[in-house]
Amino acid sequence: MILSTRKGLNALQVNTNDVRGFFDSLAGSWDADRCADAGKIRDILRAADIVPGVRVLDVACGTGVLFPFYLECGAESVTGVDISPEMIRIARGKVGDSRIRLVCADVEEFEESGFDRIVVFNALPHFPDPERLIRSLAYRLAPGGRLTIAHDRCRAAVNGWHEQTAGSVSMGLCPAEITAQWMGRVLNVDTATDGDDRYIVSGVKPSEAN
Repeated sequence: MILSTRKGLNALQVNTNDVRGFFDSLAGSWDADRCADAGKIRDILRAADIVPGVRVLDVACGTGVLFPFYLECGAESVTGVDISPEMIRIARGKVGDSRIRLVCADVEEFEESGFDRIVVFNALPHFPDPERLIRSLAYRLAPGGRLTIAHDRCRAAVNGWHEQTAGSVSMGLCPAEITAQWMGRVLNVDTATDGDDRYIVSGVKPSEAN
């Protein structure tokens, strides 16, 4: 059994079917209810090293909030994966660029690999085993590729919001140092920010030569 990282949040393992249903129910109002902070997103994508020519995997992409920012950075391609069919349906309705591909799937069952960058934005607490997810995503990186886990709010705000609205589908967001420890078992971690207005943990997959 996986215990919550914050008292008050769900103490049992999150069920992926519940997560799917929860986000399906919110998809229609998702964009209207949530305003993206463009400046903060750009800062996060700089930390994620989204630069011209990279192939990006956006994990739990939702309605595609990050897609225009990836293209602004010059990404060669973006694969957005989400477990919610309704989130993918809405994202598909907004996508008009051939560089973006959408897949409705549990990313831990998604078999493609060789990505230069993988980003998990505002989603980590909804995975039943965060450490297992990190290992799975590290495998999907190309040598020298980077995995970034980020939230555009502080950990206390994320956990407080989830306690009120998403307790049944959130494991809670643990301290960045814990996420960095998990990531450090498979990647070289160079960023672990547990700040007042954001949360970022990022690491690079060693090259084959190393």
